[in-house]
Amino acid sequence: MDYKEILFSLENGLAVVTLNREARKNALNSRMRLEITHAMQQAAAQARAVVLTGAGDAFCSGQDLSDAGNGGDLDLERTLRDEYLPMLEAIYDCPVPVVAAVNGAAAGAGANLALAADVVIACESAFFMQAFSKIGLIPDAGGTWFLPRQIGLAKAMGAALFAERISAREASAMGMIWEAVPDAEFVAHWQARATYLANGPSKAFAATKTALRDSNGNSLAEQLQLEAHLQGQCGKSRDFLEGVTAFMEKRPAKFEGR
Repeated sequence: MDYKEILFSLENGLAVVTLNREARKNALNSRMRLEITHAMQQAAAQARAVVLTGAGDAFCSGQDLSDAGNGGDLDLERTLRDEYLPMLEAIYDCPVPVVAAVNGAAAGAGANLALAADVVIACESAFFMQAFSKIGLIPDAGGTWFLPRQIGLAKAMGAALFAERISAREASAMGMIWEAVPDAEFVAHWQARATYLANGPSKAFAATKTALRDSNGNSLAEQLQLEAHLQGQCGKSRDFLEGVTAFMEKRPAKFEGR
């Protein structure tokens, strides 16, 4: 695909998807959603870790409302079903770790785009905002699913109803994101985090994602069975052998992702 609304790079196992509509604060239009979906599918097949970030001083300002004209021309149900759902599934179901490096404002669907990632790292000047109620809508792009699971129903309800800015530090403190990092250190920090994941035991990372996500619907006995099954698979990997060997030899492990 010839990318026009995003940038895509893949080097040393690390894919970086950059939302690249800086003049529109990286607002999501139909073309960008299609390109993100395609890029994530490419990354899932070729990379060992993925970073999703934004160009300029914003991560993503949400749905590009100019797509809708006066609002009456936008079929929200079709757009969410046919464009947002494939994009969000491509991010959430990606078998390798996905990091959202939130470099600025993440509002509306842009906030929930970030929350679809496995790990969210934000600069301290960034903020998250469920802006939907300000224009008479409900949180979408997975917001009603991600938020209650990450911060609980009470906080999720307040975020949705009041549509207030939540600073990166507040988001980290309430468990919405993994960490908030000083702006001056942000790029070097997320690059180091992403490189660590790209060089890690990919099979174990994929199994970890499965185990943690499935735990929400499992009984303890079911979860223990799942752990046993996944651990059995990891125990047969080359990375497990390398990890044990490196531990015994007191050296850093050199994982191959298999």
